[in-house]
Amino acid sequence: MRQARANSATVDRERLGRQLESERAAYRSDHRRSWKLFEQASEVLLDGVPMTWMTKWPGGFPIFFDRARDNRLIDVDGREYLDFCLGDSAAIAGHGSTRVAGTIGERYARGATAMLPTEDAIWVGRELRRRFGLDRWLFTTSATDANRTALRMARQATGRQKVLVFNGCYHGTVDEAVVALDDAGRPRARPGNVGPAVDPTITTKVIEFNDIDALAHALRPRDVACVLAEPVMTNVGMVQPQPGYHEVLRDVTRTTGTWLVLDETQTWAAGPGGCTQAMGLEPDAVTLGKGMAGGIAIGTLGLRRELGDAVAHAGVDLEDGGSVGGTLAANALSLAAARTTLGEVLTDQAFAGMVGLAERYVTEMQATFAARAMPWHMTNVGARAEYRFCPLPPRTGAESARAADEELDQYLHLALLNRGFLQTPFHNMALMGPTTTTQDMTALVSAIGAALDELLVAS
Repeated sequence: MRQARANSATVDRERLGRQLESERAAYRSDHRRSWKLFEQASEVLLDGVPMTWMTKWPGGFPIFFDRARDNRLIDVDGREYLDFCLGDSAAIAGHGSTRVAGTIGERYARGATAMLPTEDAIWVGRELRRRFGLDRWLFTTSATDANRTALRMARQATGRQKVLVFNGCYHGTVDEAVVALDDAGRPRARPGNVGPAVDPTITTKVIEFNDIDALAHALRPRDVACVLAEPVMTNVGMVQPQPGYHEVLRDVTRTTGTWLVLDETQTWAAGPGGCTQAMGLEPDAVTLGKGMAGGIAIGTLGLRRELGDAVAHAGVDLEDGGSVGGTLAANALSLAAARTTLGEVLTDQAFAGMVGLAERYVTEMQATFAARAMPWHMTNVGARAEYRFCPLPPRTGAESARAADEELDQYLHLALLNRGFLQTPFHNMALMGPTTTTQDMTALVSAIGAALDELLVAS
């Protein structure tokens, strides 16, 4: 039996192409109702979907889902899936939690939004302080809004105009973060950046993650208001910090009077207090969103006490004049959902089980690759784990981007989808939720192994 050399550069591309077409044909055959709905949607919705990133699902059209509960999802064709995407972490608490659903129904019956505070806001603020160690919190409608607010506050407080981000980052639709380095290491608008208001290289410095020299050089002029960073990069594949990098990052930002803002939207999977707690980090601010309200839209920004008090007492109109916030920010419904999610679903105990399961997944996937002589690596940040088509963990966004293989990605995602497994379409990521079981995880490992074997069996 002939085996193809099994890494992304040397997989038998001819066989891969045939297998991909076979999976596409099966997908079209098994999802006829979704295809019909996509045709109807194309008459009225931009790109045939209510939000354009939904076209990222493999197969030429997305599945339309009917209902979901815990970590199971059923589409309109009646096909059931084990969900390891969990809304790209927006549903990290699981789908349709009975506890959260009860809270939402009860709160909505008493009023969902009134431009007034509720006691739930105090409870959620205290719980976030316990988990992340920051004293002052405000709420937004998304993590993107929280990131925008953090940048505006940092600029206001420091009197500086520039921000710094890392090559390959993602911080929602924040204009300043849609920037990258070209092949020569020069800053530019990220390819595909849609109608930027200004050239982002005017507002933003961009460097590679883990590059200490570049960090020191960028902050030395003291013209950067804040560094906006994920503790572990997640958008370009997972890029872990090198030993000691966060200590240097914190030291350099303090020395230069630069705010350090950690976007924990995706890295919250590290544990109850995200990487901030799990790694013992000391940011000036933390942003969070997505899953903290059980699927209800929400975001939050936490600040160190002295920074929060300085912003609050600066005599600046943050709302109308400052354009910070929004009518639905901190609405009663989202905060009630957040209180129940944090207090009863995504508890410290739940995270311990989720993280432990992800670590077992990493071990079993490493064994799966080794058994097939595939020089790929696994990594995780808490309950979020993923593989990359390279033998060693990438140190920078550029290194991780070079390991990408779109055709192989399409095949693996589609093969899993056809076999009843959902993974985030933009990543090879599997997210373990509070209801994910060991049997669910091992079933996913077996399915990935079987999909890989299709590439290794002789023609």
